[in-house]
Amino acid sequence: MTLVIRPVTTAADRRRFVDLAWDVYRDDPAWVPPLKDEVMGLITPGKNPWFEHARAAFWLAERDGKPVGRISAQVDELVLHHMGAGTGQWGMFEALDAEAAAALITTAEQWLRDQGMTRALGPFSLSVWDEVGLLVKGFDQPPTAMMGHHRPAYEGWVEAAGYAKAKDLYTYELDIRISMVPLIQRLITAGEKNPRIRLRRVDKSRFAEEAALILGILNDAWSDNWGFIPLTESEIAYAGKKLKPIIFEDLVYVAEYEDEPVAFMITIPDINELLADLDGRLFPFGWAKLLWRLRKPRTRRMRVPLMGVAKRLQGSRLAGQLAFMMIEKSRAYSVGKYGASHGEFGWVLEDNQGMMSIAQLPGADINKVYRVYEKAL
Repeated sequence: MTLVIRPVTTAADRRRFVDLAWDVYRDDPAWVPPLKDEVMGLITPGKNPWFEHARAAFWLAERDGKPVGRISAQVDELVLHHMGAGTGQWGMFEALDAEAAAALITTAEQWLRDQGMTRALGPFSLSVWDEVGLLVKGFDQPPTAMMGHHRPAYEGWVEAAGYAKAKDLYTYELDIRISMVPLIQRLITAGEKNPRIRLRRVDKSRFAEEAALILGILNDAWSDNWGFIPLTESEIAYAGKKLKPIIFEDLVYVAEYEDEPVAFMITIPDINELLADLDGRLFPFGWAKLLWRLRKPRTRRMRVPLMGVAKRLQGSRLAGQLAFMMIEKSRAYSVGKYGASHGEFGWVLEDNQGMMSIAQLPGADINKVYRVYEKAL
């Protein structure tokens, strides 16, 4: 049977591109089917504002007309500006066997060379704000919301193509039913008594304004991080629209210091627990089930996907104090109102000492490692 790599050019091709994941993970009990409409929106120009500053190509690997793999390659003008000229990326990678994997990676690399790129980073599906890195530890656990899941074989296939580690990303899991240790609790109590500090919930009635405020702090807080790409105004609006249904006011906090917003923390119920039985479909009845579940969500796990402290405060005692105050508020509501027993924090860059010191709460362990690879082209 001959392997053929062909470009994705039609809406039908995009559907096959999305549907392939169901074949890859058919027998994987840890995989959670994503919402097909969301994945389609991600890869469709005109729907995802990422395409306003980036371009991408997509391919399917086929044998006898049956898809056996997929990949994307992308060039982002903001990546070129922030990570260096000649930096291309690939992602959306899935494959049923080593031959398909090798052919797909080779195809993506050639496209990047044709675009003038001299270095390949991956996987990014499609950007640093989507699913980043290849899972290399934690295959037995279902992915939490907005995190990827991969086959163990992928690590060997990618490295066989000549790739080496560029950066590891960690997620931490801990039992959130356990209260903070006394030292941290004293720090929190002191913050609560400080009149210059104010912790407030977000106001969903002003959601667009609040989303812009939070993501503005994020752009500042993460600006020195490896791989950081600032969100554009249209991407902020797009992200806000996607996040709104899973945002709950008692789980999202903005910290103000001397009346200036300087930090934020977003906690969400693990939406994947609510999606697992929908098989990626909102119609005909999935949407009603999901809306009902989101009215009063009860999940075992909560996730902190985003957190940031203004750059000028990073490394200070105040930064840690604000972070732990927000963590404790969120922890208490997660357990008391949402019935959660565990939390996941991340991802966190392996060399981000400030965030790692916060993530390494007593009892917290690295439960998953995602690896970004690089290769000179």
